[in-house]
Amino acid sequence: MEKRRLGRSALYIAPLAFGGNVFGWTADEKTSFGLLDAFVAAGFNFIDSADVYSRWHPGNQGGESEIILGKWLKSRGHRDKVIIATKLGIEMGPGKKGLSRTYMMRAVEASLDRLQTDYIDLYQSHRDDPDTPIEETLSAYDALIKEGKVREIGASAFSAARLTEALRLSGTLGLPRYQSLQPLYNLVERKGFEGELEALCRREQLGVIPYYSLASGFLTGKYRAAADADGRARGSRVAKYLNDAGFRVLAALDGVAKRCNATPAQIALAWLMGRPGVTAPIASATNLDQLREIMRTPEIKLDRDAIAQIDRASA
Repeated sequence: MEKRRLGRSALYIAPLAFGGNVFGWTADEKTSFGLLDAFVAAGFNFIDSADVYSRWHPGNQGGESEIILGKWLKSRGHRDKVIIATKLGIEMGPGKKGLSRTYMMRAVEASLDRLQTDYIDLYQSHRDDPDTPIEETLSAYDALIKEGKVREIGASAFSAARLTEALRLSGTLGLPRYQSLQPLYNLVERKGFEGELEALCRREQLGVIPYYSLASGFLTGKYRAAADADGRARGSRVAKYLNDAGFRVLAALDGVAKRCNATPAQIALAWLMGRPGVTAPIASATNLDQLREIMRTPEIKLDRDAIAQIDRASA
């Protein structure tokens, strides 16, 4: 399978990433193991998690995703076959948040312990921390890389201005450089990334690994009315897309999917995969049928007419 270089880093990843936010939330341990086995067996290698996944679920404390992923890594014994990405910075409890050196040194050890590994391939700042100097954060990453606990670093949910400043300081101070950005980006959420951030990533050769690539499932086409979202784990997250703009996008995806003998989800992911600068969209699945569907996406190549039709509907 085609592997794409993540920014200027030493990491090469398949063009679809698995979103580990479902582990310990909508996918239990047994289901998660089956999904991971199938994902890797098909030739994919990039799995994205975070320490805070899935703290939002009643009864969870955070770390559930990393724990399941760690158990799977230990039981399967093929650490070298996968690229493990995780994140830190969002609050995990009192005094457990941000990107200060002191907290980062604690957070990385906790993640390594849960993941049952001695290194993280891509360690990401989950969100910007305006209360900590950027130099302090980058210096802490530098120490972690020199200790062999981290290979590469990335950013998530950063503004163009703050990401620009971080890249500038990396260059002038000789500190590690963010090699990737994980932005919110999909066919119904284009404005936040397209523009300054997209231009910056392309100019600075940052890998782009969008999250919510399927808009919490809306772009699969399974939510077409408010009733479809009732009682669903992500139902509240898709309500904002149930409007004329969202329905125009679904109609375009339906049309292109029919011509390509594909599904709306595959077309939405194929559109992202074809965007300049995007390395791999992140998508989740909670059963094998869903996973097999999205894993077919790299086989789909959209022509100019299909892209134009989708762009007209979503611009």
